[in-house]
Amino acid sequence: MLYLGIIGYPLSHSISPKIHNAVMEHLRIGGSYLAFEVKPSELKDAIFGAKALGFIGLNVTIPYKEEVLKFLKPIGEAKLAVNTIDLRKMEGYNTDIYGVEMAFKSAKVDVNDKIALVVGAGGAGKAIALALMKMGARVILTNRTETRGIEAVKALREFGHCIFCPWEKIKELKVDVIANATPIGMKGFSSGIPVPEEMLKPEMIVFDAVYNPLETQLIKRAKEKGCKVINGLDMLIHQAEKAFEIWTGIKPPVSIMRKVAIEALEI
Repeated sequence: MLYLGIIGYPLSHSISPKIHNAVMEHLRIGGSYLAFEVKPSELKDAIFGAKALGFIGLNVTIPYKEEVLKFLKPIGEAKLAVNTIDLRKMEGYNTDIYGVEMAFKSAKVDVNDKIALVVGAGGAGKAIALALMKMGARVILTNRTETRGIEAVKALREFGHCIFCPWEKIKELKVDVIANATPIGMKGFSSGIPVPEEMLKPEMIVFDAVYNPLETQLIKRAKEKGCKVINGLDMLIHQAEKAFEIWTGIKPPVSIMRKVAIEALEI
């Protein structure tokens, strides 16, 4: 039996159980993928408890993508943040980076040599920034808490060029891409948009890592302004694809993952 799960707090927005359980059913793999809301004080116990109970792997979401590094050996780029754990080896991976790259590829958007503003310095922010850097973008990162933003940029500079811009100065920037890596607009979190609306310009590329709902206020406003928009659906699907492959060695059917995800989000 294959036992998998996701840990985070809160988790009302997550559709990962539906995606992975559908894949296991399609592949006729016995087991289950479960969601566990874990309080901060119980994070370590949750990880080692899952391992003790025979779970093979866990996904990690808000707010634990950096915190779990205390308990794992990060593999490669996962030293920035972890969203996938192999409990057999106690290794951490970052499949969000692959998810972002595939989202832009699926949308046929080229960001090479473009200036990209990433909003948010948490695990998702660092993953999105690194993915954009790998695709050739010149990345500026901003965060409301300046010290956290500066720390994120320092970590990212191991992989390429990235600079920090204080939140109160972002309206002065001229950028080609805006990427939201905060939970603003996500089901169960605060509503609104993560940047001043006047920053949205025609032909700009706007990426929102939030996938629930599919059309966030940021995506809606960006469409109205004539921007090219990419929602978080493909990032979600492709990070899940790579995670499943890490756990099982099997490349899952992306078409089924996408179908199930869309159905879950449209309910």
